[in-house]
Amino acid sequence: MPMITIADEVTGAPKGPEWTLEVFEESVRLDELIRRRTFLEIAESGADVDPQERTRVALDAFRRNGFVVLVDDRQVTALDEKVRLNAGSRVTFLKLVPLVGG
Repeated sequence: MPMITIADEVTGAPKGPEWTLEVFEESVRLDELIRRRTFLEIAESGADVDPQERTRVALDAFRRNGFVVLVDDRQVTALDEKVRLNAGSRVTFLKLVPLVGG
């Protein structure tokens, strides 16, 4: 079972946290990948948060272009798109920050 790296980044800021995640399939839909990433973050933080609600918030943010998802440097643009994952794949959640005054 391949291990992938999940990373958070914000434009113009130092790199954020990274996690490793074991995947059991060769491809997964983007919305499922976002759900797994959300559950992983909550589990590791120990926060008392409803993971289903946090997933809904994350999916809404993606729909509003609050962040983009890059898989091995390729942008995935649709929640129902199947993402091919290999051992060592890197999934980056890149939060977009609006330009000042723009």
